[in-house]
Amino acid sequence: MAVEFNLPTCLTLLRIALIPLLAVVFYLPWEYSNIACTAIFIIAGVTDWLDGYLARKMSLETAFGAFLDPVADKLMVAFVLVLLVQSQGSAYLAIPAAIIIGREITIASLREWMAEIGQRAKVKVSQLGKWKTTAQMVAIGMLLYRQDFLGLPINMIGYWLLYLAAILTLWSMINYLMAAVSTLKE
Repeated sequence: MAVEFNLPTCLTLLRIALIPLLAVVFYLPWEYSNIACTAIFIIAGVTDWLDGYLARKMSLETAFGAFLDPVADKLMVAFVLVLLVQSQGSAYLAIPAAIIIGREITIASLREWMAEIGQRAKVKVSQLGKWKTTAQMVAIGMLLYRQDFLGLPINMIGYWLLYLAAILTLWSMINYLMAAVSTLKE
């Protein structure tokens, strides 16, 4: 099976390539590194939306793209959460980060297993998963930015949104696991 490198797939690969760039900028001793990291993360988020949109709109959906897109998302989120936990050194940040990363590993494994038994559709992405992703991405962007903006405590709002994302993460994981268990009982 040949791997197709179309525009959506190249955008997904760009998202993966942004990870080491974000790491370098994150550790630069530069007063604007937080702004640059936030911009890189936003660009990655835009490529995530754009690759899916273009793949559907231009009928460029491929098996490789369907595999690579969630991998790129999970790599970016897990990597940035680890950076944030390391830099802020807080259990208050480590707990929701561990929940989110643990859920991503669990659900990715569950989806792989369900695909093996021909039941992948039972654990497809849900609306709840999309809300979780939105809360998670906005939270991470705010935590990368860290500074107050127009009098708003951006870092604190980021913490609250990350906890909301962690709650939605657990809720969606329970839903996925219940769907898998009901399939096994059938």
